[in-house]
Amino acid sequence: MPLEIKHIPVAEVACSNCQACCCRLEVMLISDTGVPEQFIAVDQWGGETMLRLADGWCSALDRQTMQCSIYEKRPWICREFEMGSYECLHERSKHL
Repeated sequence: MPLEIKHIPVAEVACSNCQACCCRLEVMLISDTGVPEQFIAVDQWGGETMLRLADGWCSALDRQTMQCSIYEKRPWICREFEMGSYECLHERSKHL
């Protein structure tokens, strides 16, 4: 007997309903976009990442709006992380 495949709709992901799940990911700084120094962590080998707070959230996340406070100067990796992509939906599913 063949399995019935059901279409399970995925809720639309938009800035207005984003839960900023990607702001919990480790973000390496691999290009210069002008990220302000107070948001940068440097490891023992000189590698730079976005500074994360003790609770795991990116330090550049505005907790009131759940939006990036340095959006125009955000890292290249953040620019490439596409809203609604497989990676985005996967991160949202882990936190929602």
